[in-house]
Amino acid sequence: MDLMSIIWLAALIVFAIAEAATVQLVSIWFAAGSLAAFIVALCHGPLWLQIVLFLVVAIAALILTRPLVKKHLNAQVKPTNADRVIGMACKVTEDIDNIAATGAVSVQGKIWTARSKTGQPFKEGDLVRAVAIEGVKLIVIPIEQNIE
Repeated sequence: MDLMSIIWLAALIVFAIAEAATVQLVSIWFAAGSLAAFIVALCHGPLWLQIVLFLVVAIAALILTRPLVKKHLNAQVKPTNADRVIGMACKVTEDIDNIAATGAVSVQGKIWTARSKTGQPFKEGDLVRAVAIEGVKLIVIPIEQNIE
């Protein structure tokens, strides 16, 4: 084995170890490119061909597997029971004022910190509709408005 074969083999091992350690599909494409370049180096191919093949295989692997990776990484987001309040009518229990960072609503017997989606203030006793959850805050709109 010549020096470039050893370098490509070392790169392949490093990328494979990094992939195994992270389990996030961050370097698998480079491991595939390193393998292709390693094979060319074993066949005594020129350095420029090794580098080009490394880049082409790594980029092709990235492009071809990206939709699959995105699908599996986004699959980890799981809705909670709190999501069921979205779309429900809520009663304002504390004046909602985004500027003063105040406000609370009652929905299904629970009190939520609330903020107005439009920035419009609401008074205690007003009816609003929950449209989103941001952290621990319920985002609300006037009840007459449709959910966007």
